[in-house]
Amino acid sequence: MSDLIPGTRSGRKRHWGLALLGVVSGAGLALSLGAAPFVAPALRRVCLPFVPASPAQVETVLQMLKGRRGKLVDIGSGDGRIVIAAAKQGFRAVGYELNPWLVWYSRYKAWQEGVHHNTRFYISDLWKMTSLEEKLQRELRSNARVVACRFPFPSWMAVCESGKGIDTAWLYDAKSFKTPSKEIVKTIERTKQA
Repeated sequence: MSDLIPGTRSGRKRHWGLALLGVVSGAGLALSLGAAPFVAPALRRVCLPFVPASPAQVETVLQMLKGRRGKLVDIGSGDGRIVIAAAKQGFRAVGYELNPWLVWYSRYKAWQEGVHHNTRFYISDLWKMTSLEEKLQRELRSNARVVACRFPFPSWMAVCESGKGIDTAWLYDAKSFKTPSKEIVKTIERTKQA
């Protein structure tokens, strides 16, 4: 009976035990909800974990774009580091990212860094696009440059490669990607015949 009477020693233990259970449960729920946006993309058919651009990678990209101005598009922009750094260098920069939480975070960081007027971030699924190489070949201007980070384009010839390991970046210019490779020409011909 003394276990149920408030103010007794057993009643206090029970009260603290329930309070501790509530705190631990609440913290676990908060942690799960906070991690869910970052874990959810890993549950997709094509898993692309968020790996932020390192300072070395951002610097490599900016060096490859040195002396240029205009528009910059970052596909798979993550938390917006490259887009924001490019906007600080005078580019009108756009980021496309699959994870909506990272897009919202990127928008906040751009606002916080004072470059929100020169940046845009969109939620977009790269895997729903047609072949990225073909899309870029069709739609980019003849003076465009493409910088690929961590993963080179499989059928394009880079004019410059810089960085080491996961910080490697490849630079492609119009001459390297506007001239379709034999495989792309064959694919286009087969599509027309079908």
